[in-house]
Parts: sequence; structure tokens; C-alpha cells
Amino acid sequence: MINKLTCKNGIRIVSEHIPYVRSVAVGIWVEAGSRYELPEENGLTHFIEHMLFKGTETRTAKQIAEEFDRIGGNINAFTSKENTCYYAKVLDHHAEHAVEILADMFFHSQFDANEIEKERQVVLEEINMVEDTPDDIVHEYLWQAMYENDPLGAPILGTEETLNSFTKETIQAYMKKHYTPENVVISVAGNIPEGLLEYIETLFSQLEKSSNEKIPMATPELRAVHVENFRETEQAHLCLAYPSLSVKADNIYSLVVMNNILGGSMSSRLFQEIREEKGLAYSIYSYHSSYEDTGALAIYGGTSSNQLEELSMSIQQAIQNVLEKGFTETEVSNAKEQLKGNLLLGLESSNARMSRNGKNELLYGEHRSLDEVSASIDEVSLQSVMDLAAETFSHKPAISIIKPKVDQI
Repeated sequence: MINKLTCKNGIRIVSEHIPYVRSVAVGIWVEAGSRYELPEENGLTHFIEHMLFKGTETRTAKQIAEEFDRIGGNINAFTSKENTCYYAKVLDHHAEHAVEILADMFFHSQFDANEIEKERQVVLEEINMVEDTPDDIVHEYLWQAMYENDPLGAPILGTEETLNSFTKETIQAYMKKHYTPENVVISVAGNIPEGLLEYIETLFSQLEKSSNEKIPMATPELRAVHVENFRETEQAHLCLAYPSLSVKADNIYSLVVMNNILGGSMSSRLFQEIREEKGLAYSIYSYHSSYEDTGALAIYGGTSSNQLEELSMSIQQAIQNVLEKGFTETEVSNAKEQLKGNLLLGLESSNARMSRNGKNELLYGEHRSLDEVSASIDEVSLQSVMDLAAETFSHKPAISIIKPKVDQI
């Protein structure tokens, strides 16, 4: 059972007691992601995520790491397009200590100038690492092109130019604007010790209410652009995307089922037809990225340069086969059972439960039971999947391609 406590200042604490485990996972979820950044702030949300680990008034970065190592726990964080999460997983009797460290980082990080400069270099290396990974950067190029001039298309990591502008003052101004009680959810799951939730409420009561009004974001339209880049790489990389559903869409589960059949598993159409039957690619898959008000269905494949055109044609043929011949009842039934299995198996850890509950609270403000979600998956029909496929693939896709530099000769 998931319980919710709203603190006096507006912070929400959601908890799920799991008495048969020995761990507790705690996550501080903030509705602040790269999508909320101004152009000159691009990468600042992610940079702040890094800086909260770089020392507080009473702890150095090394001491934060050592304290978690000493109690056998894990601490980490991530930044996405729409939120940031700082989380820890420890044995239940260390939960209070973990929460105290997280709160110390959240409220008392120093943002020392020397640490800012060092971490700036770390993030630049992170950007370079992504740039050196063509099967990653091809997706980044795609999003930048199809959502040009919108924060949704900007890189989460930022750019060298924006990174070089970040200071303690810009960090604090951004946090004052976005790290407000109404934007914060604390999710706790596991064998929660008595008094832990009250302790969390006490620690986080110091976050003051904000007078900022939330500015609604404009919903961007996916641009059907075609971009090509040449890199020092052995393979060619192809990524294409079609407009799709927001995470709050009524028929979101039809999209999940359709993606699973198309390219979301080893038994999918794309995997079987392009890898298993034709041997055109080692990596071939589809995925959907769904946000609060929009989304995209993307397909990726990597192959040798001389097979790129054949790969592209094979993907289009697979889509055309869907439109002309449709999916089968068996495919839909199998996909639904696989999704339900993945859902249930994926929630067997306290960390997964913490993550699910935190995201649900931020997005929906409510928590559907696993039985309710399974029932929604069961309601998906062959007709609803085919209707969605027809709508999705009626649009012209955005396309991003990376080719080996030798192709320029």
C-alpha cells in the first residue's frame, strides 16, 4: 500500500512499506529537468545534479562517498528532460543516516568555485564521451533537429559554451526558482523503520514555499527533418522518429504494446526481419519517449555503410507491412503478457518501487495499483493498436544519420 503525506510547506512524501526486504530506498524527486532551462541555462540542471555531490558545509565530496561505503549503501542521481532525482539505497537500520546525508547535500552544498571548475571539466569529458559514441549521439542529433529551438531538443548535458558560463550565483538562482516545495517529492520504499517519515518531514520542513507561478510550457511540434553527420566510425547509424503520445494520453498502453511488437523485444518485427532473417544489423530496436504533453516513437539501426540504404528500406518495408497487413491477435496477446511480466518482475526491488512511486506522484499525483495497470494493459485491443499505428505512421519521420567519414571521398 502506498501512503502519501503532504508537509506543511507543500513537499509530498510517498511511502511503500515492504516488510519482507532488508533495504530502504529513498529518492528526492525534483520537477526540474533540461526542458525547463532557458537557452543560456542549457545543461545547468544536470550540472547542479553533479555539484550536490561535491561537498557541503560539514562534508567533503570524499566524505560523502566514504560514509555510504562505510554503511554498505549506494548513492547516485540522474537528470532527465523533465525531472532530477537524488537517491540512495541502504540497509534498513542505516536509513536515517542516509536521509540525513541526502538532506545535507540538498540544503547545504557549498558550490565552491574550485569544485565548480573541476566538475565543469568532468562534464565536458562526459560530453566528449557521448560524442565518441555514435550509437548514442545519433539520437541526440535527431532530437536537436526535430525539436529545434525548443528546450526539449536541447542536450541534457549542455554545451561547452553554456557550461563555461555557470557560477555559484547561476546555480543558486536556478535552484531558488525550481527547487521549491511544490516541485519536490520524496519517495521511500522498503522496510521503513519507525519514525523515518517523521524525520524526513522535519529535515525538509526548512524548504520555504515559493511565490513563483508555474509558467506553462508550449508543446513543441516534431519537425520532419533529415540530418546527416560524418564521423570516424566503422558503422553507419540510422535513427528516425514519428510524432507520438504524451505519457498522460488515454491510449498510452496501446503505444507500449505497439512498440513492443514493432521493435521492443527479441521477438519483435524489426529484430526478427532485419537482424535474424536478413543479418543487416546487430543492433535494431524501437522505443517511445513520452513526456507530459508530447512524445515520439523512434527506431534505431546500425549497419555497415554499404548496407545503409538496404537497412533504411527494410525498416520502411516493415512499417508498410504493418499498415497493409496489420499485426495479429497473437502478437498483441504476447506483447501484453510480456509487458505485464516485465512490470511485475521489474518491481521486485525497493529501488524500483521508490522510482515508480516518485515518478507517479510527480506526473499524476496518484498511484494506481499493479492490478489496475495490468487491467489497462489487458484492455488494449488489436484494433486500438492498429488505429494508433495508422495515425503514427501517417506522418513523415524525422531522420538522423551518421556515416563514416570515408563516405565523403
